[in-house]
Amino acid sequence: MLKGRKTAGRGETVAAHYAFGPLEDDIIIKHRLLTRTTTTRGEPPLKKLQKKFTAFAVEVEKDADNHGDCERLAKAFLQELNTFEIPLLKSKAIIDANVREKENFNELKNEINRQILLAQDDIEDLKKQLEESKIERQHKEECEAIRKLIAMQPPRSATQKTITELEQEIASLESENTSGSRTLELRKKQFSLLLHVVDELQNTIEEEQRSLMEEMRTAIDEPRTALEDATGGPEAMALD
Repeated sequence: MLKGRKTAGRGETVAAHYAFGPLEDDIIIKHRLLTRTTTTRGEPPLKKLQKKFTAFAVEVEKDADNHGDCERLAKAFLQELNTFEIPLLKSKAIIDANVREKENFNELKNEINRQILLAQDDIEDLKKQLEESKIERQHKEECEAIRKLIAMQPPRSATQKTITELEQEIASLESENTSGSRTLELRKKQFSLLLHVVDELQNTIEEEQRSLMEEMRTAIDEPRTALEDATGGPEAMALD
């Protein structure tokens, strides 16, 4: 098949020229496999075997006393037959090896496909875990932001302490108002005035509490609104 090859010097490429194309190569290879021809020169083994058999058959057909020649030709034919059989056995061994190799390849291919399917399942599971981790992290960040907002507000104990002090003061004033009998009338007026003051104080406290609650609600809503504006609103957070 190789027609010619030019030896290249340093820095030159080697160009190979082929006398036959791929189609002609396939035909020649098939012909060599059928005729057991390994080279393009010499007589094909099958043709040589045919000549040996023909010579033996012609010698047998003769009526002359030629047992020696027949025996010689028979040995030559059997020897040529053995020579022709050896490549066939080699070819059979190669074919069997190729079949076993193909079976091993198919088993390896099936195992690789099975591993690919398992890897794909693992990838899907990891994707689900990643999405769950993202959602859990987002919830933690939201809870931390709310906790910080609550920490900025005044503690409830301080407000409760103020209310308790006022209640104690009211109780002390009521006790003082009822202690003097000589100034009962004056105490009545003072008591009425005190009740009025207490009522106003309660109204003031309620107004202050409502105002404080409004301020707390406003203080909570403003950072939340700013946070939603910074993150693109609740819809953007849900999409994330």
